[in-house]
Order: sequence, then structure tokens, then C-alpha cells
Amino acid sequence: MAFNSKFGTEDVSPYQVHSRREIVSLLRAMHERNQLVSMQADGGADAVVTSVLDVDEEAGLVVIDRAPSNLLNQRLLDSDNVSFETVLDNIRIMFFADKVGECLYDNLPALYIAIPSNLIRLQRREHFRVPTPVASPLRCTIQIPPDDNGTGGTSVVVTLKDISGGGIGVVDEKKLLDNTIGRVYKDCRIDLPSSGPVVCTLQVRNSHDLQLSTGKSIRKLGCMFVDLPKPMVAAVQRYITKLERERNAKATGLN
Repeated sequence: MAFNSKFGTEDVSPYQVHSRREIVSLLRAMHERNQLVSMQADGGADAVVTSVLDVDEEAGLVVIDRAPSNLLNQRLLDSDNVSFETVLDNIRIMFFADKVGECLYDNLPALYIAIPSNLIRLQRREHFRVPTPVASPLRCTIQIPPDDNGTGGTSVVVTLKDISGGGIGVVDEKKLLDNTIGRVYKDCRIDLPSSGPVVCTLQVRNSHDLQLSTGKSIRKLGCMFVDLPKPMVAAVQRYITKLERERNAKATGLN
């Protein structure tokens, strides 16, 4: 499976793991630690918190816990591009499947995928990206400076898809932003609930276009914080901690 659909123009090939022994070891570590795994179909907005129930190396299968909703499970079964993401020892782990099947595990319905032929082990990233709420989306206002003639300055409001201590993923529905890798936007503003605004400088790190089922094309950008002041870092981390607690409570049925 190609990784461009997930990472756009960002080159992740140096971080791919091809050793089957290492891949199985990482999957088993997820299972043994009961690690929460984010599961997503077709890069859509619905990220499901799941876990690895079993790794059967002889059969070449990974058993995954089902989504809480039948609709989400059907989307996963119908998809040919399902992504999984977690963190082990502060290292971001991602893998993909082009087919998801149904099975029984301990006499309960579950899902399964083939053991991936490779996965991504992003040692370079110390920050885990957390999906932002779909029901109450966060907004980021990005300032576009005027041109050399002093005209054309404006601001663009985009929706956050995810956030980490190192940056954000945004959806630019109208493709108004310059998505050149390395492009820097200053004086951007993210409105975090209960934390107030975070004013920051963002640098575009990756970009890819996504075709929706309606036929509409949107653009997703991955942006890195540049020299984020410590008070802003603290505000972002508090918000991420809040999101993680809510996700964990939901996953364990405590909310």
C-alpha cells in the first residue's frame, strides 16, 4: 500500500519497517500493553479508538476490536484504505490495511486484517497527534500577508483535523492557502476551549488533496509549530491531555 494518501508529499520511506519479525513484535507489544489504537477508514473524519486483541503469526492475521457502531464497522469493511495509529514508548507507529474482515474472538464479534508487510515507525516525532472533536470543530485563523505591492492581505479560517505538541493538521476546503512545503504563516490563531487563543507561527510540512464521495476535492495540510512560546505549548498540552482523557473514558465506557 502506498503511503502518499496519508502523508501527501512528506517522505516517510526512511521510517518504514519491513522486517516481519519486528512488525510482529510491535503488534504483540500493542496487544500485551492493551494499547489504544486509532483506526480510520479512507482518511475520513471518524477516528475509532480500538485495540489489538490477538496476533496470529502462523495465520498471518491481526485481530482488532470492533468499532462501537455498526455503521462505522461497515465503513471499515467496505474500505480499501484503513489506517491505524498508536504510540509505543513515545514513538509513533502507523500501519495500513487494504482489506478488513469480520471474525469471532472469544465468541464475540471482532475484525481482522492481514499482518502488514510494512509499517511506519516515526522515531523522529515525539508528539502524538490527537484527532479533534468532529461535533465541535476547532478553527485556526491563518494570516495571508499582502503581496509586494501591499495588496491582497487577508485571513483564512480552516478547521483543525488533529493537534499535537508539535503542530496541527488542518482542512483547507477551498484550497485558499499556499501549500508549498516550507511555507511559513505568522500570527496564526487557534481558539482552544477553556484555554483561550494560541497565537503561533506555522510551517507547512506536508499536503495532499482528498476526493470526497460527493465529488468535492479538499486539501489537508500538516503544519509544524515554529518556536512556539512556552505558555502556548502549555496551553496546547493541557488541551491534548483533556482530549485524551475524554477519548479514554469513551473507550472504556466511563463517560
